[in-house]
Amino acid sequence: MSASLRDVAVGTELPPLALEQISRTTLALFAGGSGDHNPIHIDIDNARSAGYDDVFAQGMLSMAYLGRLVTNWVPQERIRGYGVRFTAITPLYAQPTCTGTVVSLDTVDGEQRATVELLVTLADGTVTLRGDAVVALD
Repeated sequence: MSASLRDVAVGTELPPLALEQISRTTLALFAGGSGDHNPIHIDIDNARSAGYDDVFAQGMLSMAYLGRLVTNWVPQERIRGYGVRFTAITPLYAQPTCTGTVVSLDTVDGEQRATVELLVTLADGTVTLRGDAVVALD
């Protein structure tokens, strides 16, 4: 899907990205692919020694999922800005959903842009990541 100015208004919602449960395999594969081998994400003994019941997802995994949400909507070359703030951990076996809503439309140097508010939310309503993206619309 590709967004254009004629299709986008404040309040436009991106098609949600519902993800499979976060498994130990997910965490191990992301650790290998990203180089984030922090043992708190892959070693239960390390997580327990830090006061957690079990391992939990790397924050950058959720950030990557949000990036996928945006690039499912517009091509990567249209992204002008992207930032996030981590708000809660994503526990093992959680099933995150990524959503986005257009919150403003602007013209910058003659280019039409949309600012999209982004969220990663768990089934219980916990928001684990908040962010925004600025994308060119055409």
